[in-house]
Parts: sequence; structure tokens; C-alpha cells
Amino acid sequence: METTELLKQVRRIEIKTRGLSNHIFAGEYHSAFKGRGMMFSEVREYQFGDDVRNIDWNVTARFNRPYVKVFEEEREMTVMLLIDVSDSGEFGVHDRTKRELITEIAATIAFSTIQNNDKIGVVFFSDQIEKFIPPQKGKRHVLHIIREMLNFKPKSRKTNIEVALRFFTNAIKKRSTAFLISDFISPSFTDSLTIASRKHDLIALQVYDLMEEVLPEVGLIKVRDAETEEELWVDTSDQRLRMSYRNAWKEKQAELQSDFVRNGVDTISISTSDDYVKALLKLFKMRS
Repeated sequence: METTELLKQVRRIEIKTRGLSNHIFAGEYHSAFKGRGMMFSEVREYQFGDDVRNIDWNVTARFNRPYVKVFEEEREMTVMLLIDVSDSGEFGVHDRTKRELITEIAATIAFSTIQNNDKIGVVFFSDQIEKFIPPQKGKRHVLHIIREMLNFKPKSRKTNIEVALRFFTNAIKKRSTAFLISDFISPSFTDSLTIASRKHDLIALQVYDLMEEVLPEVGLIKVRDAETEEELWVDTSDQRLRMSYRNAWKEKQAELQSDFVRNGVDTISISTSDDYVKALLKLFKMRS
């Protein structure tokens, strides 16, 4: 992409998503994600109603009367964006591609993060780790992330979410809030999801196109898998084929939801024709 055109796109996304972050998401973000980590503050004498699990036995023994540990919210968070940059993101037959939607969602979250004085980092992944941007604060850092999202060219076409989750778990030692943003067209990643969700506060944002859910009746068409480049002709006038396609989507969604619920992972699905602002607000309010 030409440098001038890239800067224009960065500026356009900044104006839109920064405005959303400042005026719409600021309070909801803080309510949804504050206090996910707690840090030790001080000890004080036990009072009726205190949780006995917080008794500091060393201090209690020293003074011969019960003392409890007091904790406070750890205000500064680390937020990570795990962004799928595989070729299936180029698909989209409605208002925009999945890649364009992912970019706007990620930018909105990034600006909300720095608005709350938190750090933001990114992992771009396909079926390998394409790029890692360590967590930092500040507008300049967010603009760098947006430029990368707009102009990044992955080495691989394919997707493997397990690779991303394993890298994330190993690379980020401190507990963080992580947004896994993908269409989830990937081999199974159940084991790595379980490990990552135990260590971090993980949120799954599924981005999809309506044509991936329902096959339209438009006669004979040639379709191509963006990741494998395999092509085949499909007769969309075949009702059984359309029903089978629809059922396969439902089964995949049920499997994903089961994995997320079992691991305590909050999740929303956003189509390329949806208002992602409403979807994110719903997510934030759900977690408040």
C-alpha cells in the first residue's frame, strides 16, 4: 500500500475508533475489565464478616489476635490482541471484508485500552506467529499497531489458533486480558484454550460473513478456499446441499460455544454486516 494512502486509512480509522472509545466505550470498558487482577495492599485487624480465608496467620501469631490481608484492584492492566491474519480474512460479500472489520474492532479496543491508561500488545498469527508487538502505552503505540494491521502481509495463508494461544501463554507471564479475534476456521485448539484461559482473562471475538452461515440460492458457482486455494463448482440450487451447509455451520458454532463455556471464555459473534459497536457494548455490559 502506498505510504500516503496508508496514512489516510490510519487517520480515518483513528478518527472513527478513537471517537467511539472516548465517548461510548470509556465507562463500559473500565467497568468490564477493572479489577480483574488484585494486589496485596496492607493488613488490618479482623472485623466481623471478613473472609477467614484472608487471615494473615504470620501477623496473627505475632500479635496474638487475628489480622486479615487487604487487597485492592490492580488498576493498570495488560491487554493483548491475538489477531488472525490468515487469508480467510479477505472474504466478505457484504459491506466489508472480515479483515476490515477485525481492524476496526481491534483499533477500538486499543484506543479504549490507552484511554484507561493500560498497556496494549498484539500477536498477529496465521498457522505460525507472524509478528509480536510487546505491550506498551500511548497513542503513538496504538497508531503503530493500526498501521501494521492495515499493511501487514502474512507469510502463510492458513490458520492455527493453537499456535497463537501457546505462544501467548508462554510470552506473557503476567495475567492479562486478551481478545482472540478470528473467524475460527482452524484445526482444534481445545487444549491450548484451556491452558490460556486458566492463566489469563480470555475473550473470543468471532468475525464472520453471512454467506459462511447460509449459502444463497444463485445457481452454479465456483468457490475457492482462500487458505488452501482449492477450487470447486457448487450447485447452490440443490436444497439438500444448502441444508447440509447450514447444518455444518450450526454444528461448528455449537462446538465452539461448548469449548468457550467450558473454559469460562466470554464470546460474541459479529458478522461483516453487523454494527460492531452494539456488539462490543453488549460484551462490555455483560461483563460489568
